[in-house]
Order: sequence, then structure tokens, then C-alpha cells
Amino acid sequence: MRTGPQRPTRTPRSRSAAMALAGILAAAVGAVSLVSCGSDDDDSGSAPTGSRTPPDTASFSGTLPSALGSAAESVKASLSARASSASARASEFEASVSAEVARANAAAQEQLKDVEGQGNAMADVSLRGKPRADTGGLLAVVVSITNSTDETASYAVQVDFTDSDGKVVETRYVGAEDLEPGERVTPIAISRKPPEPPLTAKIAKAQRY
Repeated sequence: MRTGPQRPTRTPRSRSAAMALAGILAAAVGAVSLVSCGSDDDDSGSAPTGSRTPPDTASFSGTLPSALGSAAESVKASLSARASSASARASEFEASVSAEVARANAAAQEQLKDVEGQGNAMADVSLRGKPRADTGGLLAVVVSITNSTDETASYAVQVDFTDSDGKVVETRYVGAEDLEPGERVTPIAISRKPPEPPLTAKIAKAQRY
């Protein structure tokens, strides 16, 4: 027979009490979790199980509209830059052509001011269009002048630009001086009118002198 200290034995009643207490704590935690979930899903607590609430649009950051606005501004800036570039090219093209033929064109205008009718050299002159891509968007025509005589000669040509009704809205002059027999030159007549409404170029006068 042992005489030392003995450990107290746990009675069935104490074990039952501990299990009951654990059950109460678990139920309390579960209840708190359910209340928390219900508050997150629906403040009213009346939403049926599985229903989805619409997103809160107030939480959207607005990044997408901002990006679209930036893209639109970029497009505007690009178009403006292209228009400015086209205008600059047109000015450069016209300036380069004018520098080459300014004196001849002035002489042509002077020669034609007293010419009646179409002049004596209509058969020696023709027109062909020049692509707008080469002129910075300007309406320009190449005037082909050929000296069909057997002597050196100079030419003065008047080009009229007309609208759809045939009305002359602009007149330009080109000239060629001291062409050898059979020699051909191709000065350019340039309209300064806007692209719209479209115009048509025609030879109004051609004088050989």
C-alpha cells in the first residue's frame, strides 16, 4: 500500500462541465462571425443568401477616363502638328518655286496685259496636275511650254483657276525666256486658295514674243 501523495481524480461531472463551457464559447464565436459576415454583405441584413450587391462606384479611381482624356489631347496635338507641318511645307515649296521663276513670271504678266484673245502660242502650251503630296497641299499645275519654232523665243502664259460654275477666282502667270528651237520648260502655276471648294486650272492666254 502506497503512502505517498495521490493525485486527485477528475470526476465525470467536472469533465462534463468543461465540455459544456467549450461548447458555449464556440457558439458565441460562431454567432459573432455570422453577424460580421451579414454586415459585410448587406447592411439591412435582409439580402437573400447568394445575392450580389452592385459595386460601390464611389470607390472607382477614375484612372481610365483620365487616360482617355490624355489620349484625346495627344491626338489633337498630333493633328495640329501635322497641319502646321503641311503649312510650312507649302510655304517652302512655293518660296522655292517663286525664287526660280519670279522674274520670268513678272515679265509674262507684263507681256500679256495688252494681248487680246488667247494669244499666238496656245498650241505650244499644255497643263498637267501636280500631286498635292509634293506641294504641301497646295493646288499646283505644271505648265509645259515647248518652243515649236526654228528661232529662239520667249513665252508668257496666263493660268486661270475657276470654280465649279466656271467663274475665275484666281489668275497666275508663268513665263519662259529665250528658249532654243525645240526646247521645253515646265514652270509651275500655284494657287493660293484653300483646298475647298475645289478649283480647276486652265490656260487662258499664251503669247510667244
